[in-house]
Amino acid sequence: MTLAPRPEEALCPAELAGAILVPPPGPQSQALLDRMAHAEAPAAHALGRGDRPPVWTRALGSLVWDADGNRYVDFASGFGAAAVGHQHPRVVAAVVHQAQALAHGFGDVHPHAGRVALAERLAVLAPFPDARVVFAQSGAEAVELALKTAQLATGRAGVLAFNAGFHGQSWGALTVSGFERFRAPFEGHGSAALQARARWAPYGRCSRCDLGLSYPSCGLACVREAGRMLEAAEKRLGGVCAILVEPILGRGGDHVPPEEWLPGIAELARRSGALLVADEVFTGLGRTGALWASVAAGVTPDVLVTGKALGGGYPLAAVLAPAATMQGWQAAAPLSGETLHSATFYAHPVACAAALATLDILADEALVERAERTGALLHEGLGQLAAAYPDLVREVRGKGMMAGLVLDTPHRVLDVTRAALARGLIVMPGGYEGDVLSLSPALTIDERQLAWGMSVLDHVLHERAPGHGTSG
Repeated sequence: MTLAPRPEEALCPAELAGAILVPPPGPQSQALLDRMAHAEAPAAHALGRGDRPPVWTRALGSLVWDADGNRYVDFASGFGAAAVGHQHPRVVAAVVHQAQALAHGFGDVHPHAGRVALAERLAVLAPFPDARVVFAQSGAEAVELALKTAQLATGRAGVLAFNAGFHGQSWGALTVSGFERFRAPFEGHGSAALQARARWAPYGRCSRCDLGLSYPSCGLACVREAGRMLEAAEKRLGGVCAILVEPILGRGGDHVPPEEWLPGIAELARRSGALLVADEVFTGLGRTGALWASVAAGVTPDVLVTGKALGGGYPLAAVLAPAATMQGWQAAAPLSGETLHSATFYAHPVACAAALATLDILADEALVERAERTGALLHEGLGQLAAAYPDLVREVRGKGMMAGLVLDTPHRVLDVTRAALARGLIVMPGGYEGDVLSLSPALTIDERQLAWGMSVLDHVLHERAPGHGTSG
């Protein structure tokens, strides 16, 4: 097994990446896509909606290869999960070693050594003392566990969430999602089950203010409106157990709120007795140039949710909270001794090994600090694109290695995404309105790869600028 990348694969500068001569998907990818369309339900893929993506077969660092042998530079890092890069040698070695020793355990019933070690590591990284950990297999499940934790700790059931907030698409996570289009198909037939426990307040997204105001003359009216909605929710829902918030909106469009906004929301939680639950599935573990974005914003949450980057490419998430808050699980446990949350693959041994290796890599390679430095280069480059193409680019958002290039229309975003892919660059459409080109490269990406990707975006936007003949 080759763990170290070959030199030409490690960097992939411009002369090695080049333009993809056969726009994806090629014949091999096409054949696999046709088979998938006959085997998988539409819920699992976007086929039939105009996009025919390449089929991945191999990845390394910030590079991806498809079934036709085309090579791509990945500016999405697998939705941010490959924060230390695809197939990091230390993650691969840890996974192989663990799989050879213990590939599967006994869920929540019998612990394994890796689970104990990872819980200890996460407790140390928590932004509050005496932390305890509950594991999950996805960010959505972790959000649900965080809300269960808040309900058990407070004895209340209501949740205040935020417009354009994204917390996953499982049934429970949808109940607090601020994306109405994801909730809508499941709210019909005379049932309002998905709205029974949640209310949505305006997020501090100043360039798209839900209240139609301007910062700073607004005086943070969105915080006051959240307070009003919190009071109403407490009466209508019989109490609010949690205020669930992303420190920076991820899928909602890479919005960074004003610096006073999150502390204002935290103060609302403190006064009401609700727990402030920080969803750091995307922002946590260095993505924004800080270990935890909420702490960098001056707030210590009551409950913290982490995922994506944690597993190093393997499915794992976790909920962190002080021991006193987690005590609610034990107090509510059945007399039979059964747990209130159980899962066959709870704290899966291989995923835990990958997570431990990932945390070592973050520390040993100083990736949190590197994300701040490399993120500055990313945002500088995006700022140059905004200045060069004012008719196409409306705004640059985000922080660290989490960035959004706001284009003039959602159609433009899809067009640029496809054009970049045809030239070997993977980017992702995003934003609540669909007008954001979302970029979340691996924290380990080489600066030459980053520069090459920016040159691709420059080329694609140049082709679409007024007077250059490509419509958008």
